[in-house]
This record gives sequence, structure tokens and C-alpha cells, in this order.
Amino acid sequence: RKEIAQKVADSRNVTIKLACLASNISQTCYCYHATLRLENEAIADWLIKLTYDETDWGLGLCFDYVRNVKGFKWYHKRMCNVYCELALNLRIRPCRRINKRKPEPLKQSLRENQVWSIDFMHDQLSDGRKHRLF
Repeated sequence: RKEIAQKVADSRNVTIKLACLASNISQTCYCYHATLRLENEAIADWLIKLTYDETDWGLGLCFDYVRNVKGFKWYHKRMCNVYCELALNLRIRPCRRINKRKPEPLKQSLRENQVWSIDFMHDQLSDGRKHRLF
């Protein structure tokens, strides 16, 4: 759309304001220049290099390394946008479930006095003394 306004302004010898009105775009849109593209490419290069070298690094570790070790002052949301555009997101590992064990049924003794069990009991008397039995 910017090119259309430029052609209208050049061919008709009119001002940019009239050319923008004729092509139905705003003047701010006509004058806008993306200045961050080169920095985004630098961010992308760093992220690709870091995730290639360290396969288990996510965005947080890459951001910390670039910010604290290399000294770049890029904003974390900007790095997140580039990181997601490059689809470098780590695979989310599912939680490992612990298999539930089914309790074994109690075995019955084959003869007398083969199996013994121990039980503890406790009670409290009316005056507050505790009474324990084995």
C-alpha cells in the first residue's frame, strides 16, 4: 500500500498527504520504517545457535545466557516472540505415573502357631494417666 501512495505522489505531482488520502492509508503508516528487523535477525541467530548447542535449553535459559553472559539488553518478550516464530519450543514431557500396586491377599496359615500377629492398644484413665497394652 505504501508503494501505491508513492506512485500516486510521483505520477500526479501531489503531496504525500493527498497521495495517502487517495490510496486510503494513514501518513504514519506511510512513514513507518521497521528498524528492529536486523536486531530480530540477530536474536534469531543467537537462539538457533544456543538451542543447537544445548538441546535441553528453553527460552528462560537462553534469555539468561544472552542477557547475563553475552551482555545484550534485549527484552524478554521480544525474545519470546522470536523464539515462538522459530518454533524452538521444547517438547512438554508427560509426567511419569507410578504404577499402583494391588495388595496381595493375606495368606492363611496351614497349622497352628505358624503365624503370630502383634497389636498395640492404648487408653486413658479418668485421672489422665495413659495405659498402653502390648
